[in-house]
Amino acid sequence: MSHRLGMAGQARHHGPRCLDHGVCFNLWAPTARSVELLEAGQPPRPMTRDDDGWYQWLSPTARVGTRYQFRINEDLVVPDPASFFQPDDVGAPSEVVDTAAFRDPVLYPGRPWAEAVIYELHVGTFSEEGSYAGIEKKLPYLRHLGITAIELMPLNDVPGRHNWGYDGVLLNAPNARYGRPEDLKRLLRAAHALDIMVYLDVVYNHFGPQLNYLHLYAESFFTARHSTGWGPAVNLEGHDGAFVREFLIENALMWLRDYGFDGLRLDAVHALKDDSERHFLVELAETVRRQLPGRRVHLMLENEANQARLLDRAQGPTRLYDAQWGDDFHNALHVLLTGEDEGYYRAFADRPLEHLARALIEGFAYQGEVFPLHDAPRGEPSAHLPPEATIFFAQNHDQIGNRALGERLSRLVGAEKLDQAMALVLLNPHIPMLFMGEEAAAETPFLFFADWSGEAAELTREGRRKEFSHFKAFSTPDMRARIPDPCDEKTFEASKLDWTGIDRSPASARFRGLTAQLLKIRREKIVPLIKRGFVSADCKLLGEDQRKGGLDARWRTEKGDILQIVTNFADRELPMPALVAGESLWRLGAGDAPALLPNDIIVRLGQEA
Repeated sequence: MSHRLGMAGQARHHGPRCLDHGVCFNLWAPTARSVELLEAGQPPRPMTRDDDGWYQWLSPTARVGTRYQFRINEDLVVPDPASFFQPDDVGAPSEVVDTAAFRDPVLYPGRPWAEAVIYELHVGTFSEEGSYAGIEKKLPYLRHLGITAIELMPLNDVPGRHNWGYDGVLLNAPNARYGRPEDLKRLLRAAHALDIMVYLDVVYNHFGPQLNYLHLYAESFFTARHSTGWGPAVNLEGHDGAFVREFLIENALMWLRDYGFDGLRLDAVHALKDDSERHFLVELAETVRRQLPGRRVHLMLENEANQARLLDRAQGPTRLYDAQWGDDFHNALHVLLTGEDEGYYRAFADRPLEHLARALIEGFAYQGEVFPLHDAPRGEPSAHLPPEATIFFAQNHDQIGNRALGERLSRLVGAEKLDQAMALVLLNPHIPMLFMGEEAAAETPFLFFADWSGEAAELTREGRRKEFSHFKAFSTPDMRARIPDPCDEKTFEASKLDWTGIDRSPASARFRGLTAQLLKIRREKIVPLIKRGFVSADCKLLGEDQRKGGLDARWRTEKGDILQIVTNFADRELPMPALVAGESLWRLGAGDAPALLPNDIIVRLGQEA
């Protein structure tokens, strides 16, 4: 027979907790008048409420695998917002999963951050299977290539058959389209057996537009005090904000502690509005570091605000966050490679070479200067940060997928520029990241896709077309009609990597060999320097054209080692700068005249000449 839990002194947790004598169901629903547990095969059970809006019920009949829902105010039937699995999509019953049972008795220790070479992928489009098992089959390939960490785009469940994952509504539930939670755990164990770390992209700044019921029974989960580009902000302040913070931190700990992920990348943290004395981002990082001692857990940010304070190092281990995605580096490099100057590239188009040089040497290009797109200062000084505090890339899901036609760099520039970009990304001392298929110069697009229905689908289609209306290539309705419909199944299918084509393509084979060769150089020559630590850096611009010149960047260790990268983005030769005496790590071309630098990249390791 079921019985109500005594609330006084009970530890409250979001989501079901499996006990020796049953399952304790929990729901924070402060604006609900009543909540009933609908356990499969059992009569509805009124749940007990405390003064903070927590509803609980201990069921001795429930166990792992039990399906259940909640009924709000004797009317609305909803899944558990803290559900650990939704086998039949987000609107269907939740399933009891004991994630604590996934914890490994012997933990994989992870790898030093300096060794990270990140490979970002979307589970549904990376393999033909579109599953965790599909990734598992490719792990030996990635290890042979030189990848040391894979980063999965968000797994939190979303409505429909396919989605990028950034509009999730059930943060704890890995999407059933990719497999069961046990399959995800098996993927992590397989990766760890090959000494490959696994990171996860998490989204805490907003929830998706469909089948998110939180506002109907936990209205204070959101706040009108702040807003984001996706609507009302998540409430992180005050009495009710404490429960929201707890919910999000529990989610982070679940992925890291129970599944065994080696790190998290937090999406768009500039949209986490919090005026509390202790910012949510600080509390999250400090809690993770405190509760997971002895493990190498890597925490990464996407942060348009360029807040260097979150990346500050003291003597010893990282205090808060290991690194931030280096969008400034990407944007400046993209302008230099393609000449594009629309959208967010406009903020880098006036002085792309200068922006790239500053990002290479100091991490951020914008460190408090006025950002043209916002007409307001952006960023904080970052020159004191080590190179590994920023993650550099030439492509990622955003920069490809947010293009109207989802073109990869391989469709926008020739082979020489593609080689140059890869060498620059992999041989500089910042942490490198590749996007799935980039290592083989894949040409399949990666488009924005979702599986919304009704009004949400129509708003997404129209919003996508409106987003590009100010671009010259899409300035008329007929031009915008070429933009693929995000909610069409064909858009999702077109975004799948074509491994058959990659395996048969001589161009892909050549580029894959180049990538592997560069990663070997990085592993043997660059990583030891990063571990030793760089104490200074500088960069000189080459040529007189700010939009099409070259640069000479140098990083120095305390022992006097110098890593030098010289590269030329111009369409003409430039005078060759002085090269450090020592070892040549890389050069794309031989060059006919040693006094001239062609459209090339040279990487050297040694001492000052």
